[in-house]
Amino acid sequence: MKSSFIPRRIVVTGHPKLLESLEEAGNISAYLKDRGLESSHGSLYDEKLRKRVHAGEFDLLVAVGGDGTMLRAGHLCAPHDIPIMGINKGRLGFLFQVDDGDWKKTIDQLLAGDFWVEQRMMLRADHIRAGEIIGTWQALNDAVVSRGQYLRPIHIKASVDEQYLTTYVADGLIASTATGSTAYALASGGPILPPELRNILLIPIAPHLSVERAIVLSQGSTVRMTVLSENSVLSVDGQIPTGLAEDDHVDIRAGEDMTKFIRFGDPGYFYRNLTAHMNQNTNIGLQR
Repeated sequence: MKSSFIPRRIVVTGHPKLLESLEEAGNISAYLKDRGLESSHGSLYDEKLRKRVHAGEFDLLVAVGGDGTMLRAGHLCAPHDIPIMGINKGRLGFLFQVDDGDWKKTIDQLLAGDFWVEQRMMLRADHIRAGEIIGTWQALNDAVVSRGQYLRPIHIKASVDEQYLTTYVADGLIASTATGSTAYALASGGPILPPELRNILLIPIAPHLSVERAIVLSQGSTVRMTVLSENSVLSVDGQIPTGLAEDDHVDIRAGEDMTKFIRFGDPGYFYRNLTAHMNQNTNIGLQR
């Protein structure tokens, strides 16, 4: 399908710990310049480059790396409504459609307008103590309340739209987007949701004598996780955990921003990508 939006100011980013991704970012940027486009490249974590994104200097960000790189790109770009095109140099790549060796062909498609823009919901997570919000995050994958350094289950009271749901005794509780349903949520036994859904998925981690099943909440729901144990932390999209005190709340709802991904071909790419990754699992015996 043809897009009326053709990017002209493109920044190409790589992960600072993946030297090959930074090198590839430079190659892609040079390829774009050869085609008469404005292009810069550098580390996704470079503060000068990030300030230029915040200032609205680019209309597309190309992320070269793995799923973690795409998550960080989403955090950076979503508040500024900048779409992301990912080029996979990682292992799994659930968020990717373009593999490392195909980028020249794909960029030519991009410049011809032969693409579409996919929008994915983000979560907003508020850390509340004594009625005051002391921290706010946005997540593309998930917000997780889990046990800290001590190897014992924690107690988490869960409410949905101010109605009590249950109290989990578990290693933790995941609140996931549809995007995150193929990440930690999948590893914890949750279902896979189509990426366009705006539902929140709740999945306990190693529950002990409490609700074991994942729950898919209605679109627009708000989840409150109340911590009933001292040994608890909050982690958003796998970032450095924040300590939680007993009786702290974590309120989770659909975020204000959407992450936009550049996609090629028909929307069935998600299922083709999914089955390809599942068939790579050596425990299944379906390698081909």
